[in-house]
Amino acid sequence: MTLTSTPGAAAGDVQAATGARPRTGRLSRLPGRFRRPRRDRVTEALWGYAFIAPTGLGLAVFYLWPVVQTAYFSFTRWGAFGGHTWSGLDNYHRMLHDGEFGRALVNTLAYTGLGLLSIPLAIVFAALLNRRGLRGVGVYRTLFFLPVVTMPVAIGMVWRWLYNGDYGLINYLLSLVGIDGPNWVADPRVALYALVVVGVWSSIGYNLVIFLAGMQAIPREYYEAAEIDGAGPLRQFRSVTLPLLSPTAFFVSVISVIGSLQLFDLVYVMAGSGAAARSNPAFPRLETVVQLFYDRAFVTNDRGYAAAIVMVLLLIIVALTAFQFRMQKRWVHYG
Repeated sequence: MTLTSTPGAAAGDVQAATGARPRTGRLSRLPGRFRRPRRDRVTEALWGYAFIAPTGLGLAVFYLWPVVQTAYFSFTRWGAFGGHTWSGLDNYHRMLHDGEFGRALVNTLAYTGLGLLSIPLAIVFAALLNRRGLRGVGVYRTLFFLPVVTMPVAIGMVWRWLYNGDYGLINYLLSLVGIDGPNWVADPRVALYALVVVGVWSSIGYNLVIFLAGMQAIPREYYEAAEIDGAGPLRQFRSVTLPLLSPTAFFVSVISVIGSLQLFDLVYVMAGSGAAARSNPAFPRLETVVQLFYDRAFVTNDRGYAAAIVMVLLLIIVALTAFQFRMQKRWVHYG
């Protein structure tokens, strides 16, 4: 039976009179008095665009436009006193044969891989702080988080003093037990690992707070059910905590990789830059991609090549992030 809507008749009255269900469908199929006027919809859309305009304008001016401009500059050659000319793919071709760029890329990837050790360490410390009845959790959390709110330059200066081979505190403590410590940031064998220790130490507090929040969001009923089934603390941690914490671990891994690939400040403070840094025998093991970009852009004024370097770094970050999102289906459990 086909119903015809008449003005003044309500949907409930029609259903009660005929016993038929009211027609449902798209908004455009309803009578005119049920549809919002086109003018109202346009006004609502304009207000929505007006509210997001400041954020969108900021993103366009300070993020999107610099990326586009840098991409253009990567195909140019700059003079010693400014000005640039189109050079095509010369900068990228030069990069393929630049041994210093390859070495800096290897150092950056090695630092990124070793820096991921902060994730399991943060999970362990978060699990210890998440124990029921533990006193002083706020104090421990603050102590772990202090390096996060400390300026990277201050962190680099303190650790540079600790690592000093002549009067550093670390070598002094080692000498008390008869060990002659190396010059940590000047020895090519240990310089990169010394830098990784600083990076892990400075980032573990941020990761710990995130993991602690993730653990506290896990319903207590899951642990009670596991305990009834005879699971001990370690089995509960492996079978309950880790699977339900995997979305948090995925988030932390993504931001950790992106941050490690952009390492600059610690290297700049601990190893220096320009001629002073190149006098350090361990600098080839400490130089990162961003450090090389800084040297080419602001020291030697080779801005076209520097733009090409940073564009390749951007592509690497995008590729690794996409790979992480692709692999999350294998180990991340939601719900």
